[in-house]
Amino acid sequence: MQPFTAKAVQVIRSIPEGKVMSYGQVAAAAGSPRAARQVVRILHSMSRKHNLPWHRVVNKYGEIAIQEDESSFEQRALLEEEGIIFSIEQRIDLTKYSYYPSEEDLMNRIQDEQ
Repeated sequence: MQPFTAKAVQVIRSIPEGKVMSYGQVAAAAGSPRAARQVVRILHSMSRKHNLPWHRVVNKYGEIAIQEDESSFEQRALLEEEGIIFSIEQRIDLTKYSYYPSEEDLMNRIQDEQ
């Protein structure tokens, strides 16, 4: 696994229940702020294999970016089960629900998995 990919997987795993991060936030926390599209590919190809909380990653507007209806509905349902509330515009209030992992959070997550 490439270093950025490994770090992005760790960041995604660190997102706690009831919080979200944008693709760009994940990329920045993994060390490459301009790699949001790479985060999309990581989620698409590795979510099942690495049991990632894929549903906690949204676009920069707090919207579900998945276009396919069934998966979009599933993501929304999973987020609502965690207590996240959507606005009438179908957006998540990122000032309330965004997660900003510290380096300590990420290191603790790595240690928990070992």
